Amino acid sequence: MLDVKRMVILRDLAQHGKVTAVADLHGVTPSAVSQQLRALESEAGASLMRREGRGLRLTAAGAALAAECEHVLAALERAEGAVRALDDDLSGELSIGCAPSALGPVAAPLVAELARRHPLLRPRIVQAEPEDAVPRLRRRELDLAVTYHYHLLGEPPAIGTTSVPLFDDPLCLALPEALRPAVAREGLAALREHAWISAPAPSSCREMLLHACRNAGFTPRIEHDCGDLRGALWLVATGHAVTILPQLLCGSPPPGAAILTLPGRGRTIEALVRTGAKAQPAIAATLAALAALGAPAPGGGRSPGGQGIGGPGLSGP
Repeated sequence: MLDVKRMVILRDLAQHGKVTAVADLHGVTPSAVSQQLRALESEAGASLMRREGRGLRLTAAGAALAAECEHVLAALERAEGAVRALDDDLSGELSIGCAPSALGPVAAPLVAELARRHPLLRPRIVQAEPEDAVPRLRRRELDLAVTYHYHLLGEPPAIGTTSVPLFDDPLCLALPEALRPAVAREGLAALREHAWISAPAPSSCREMLLHACRNAGFTPRIEHDCGDLRGALWLVATGHAVTILPQLLCGSPPPGAAILTLPGRGRTIEALVRTGAKAQPAIAATLAALAALGAPAPGGGRSPGGQGIGGPGLSGP
């Protein structure tokens, strides 16, 4: 019988390509990973890897077994859900990863809604950007993640996860009020010579900004790195920088900062769960609560302005 935990290690090797990366992912030594892989080869009765330079490459048998791992894990999630569905007592801790921009508009009302619907369920909110939330979800450190993806980047769904779309979050251009007329005429191209603010690399927010500007015919001069993108509006208000932000972060801008909605689809706020886990009672209850909450308005119910950008600019699929 094949050991599922060892299959997970093989799957992660197929994705990351290096034993050291898999060891870091699981918090063990590289020698421990190698030992587990050798044991899996013995169980499978086939050669699963071959050494190539300083790394390992999966054989055809190894690649086939790694691909089947996701089906096995999904079946186990469904089996666990079937067992838990027989227990009427919806209680216990539920770890929910949440992107920082969704903490106020999504996570806070979700905690209140779950307390009203299921008082014995204890949601634990963990701040995590998608880059961190997805691997933690796959490692079972999180039960569910409230995350997002930018349509402009065309990112494929994360392997081993199922996405439940919650609502669309348009993108907005934040700029000094004095620049509004030029942008209304020319679009993003009017800002090619200006300083830009972005999230530090690597991040999908930074990639989105770069992609949007390049679509408008220029590469932005990023002078300011801000992990707190909501705080970037105050830099914009000085009159010396511009940025692109999701609408959720644009409510109640400071005086001097103008907010213009960009055309096309921005990003989708979504709930991610492990494939096969949607039917688990606590996760199903959380998804139902999220659906009941609907889409929040930015800034606690205030619209960021309602005016769109004119001229050539961002185009989405």
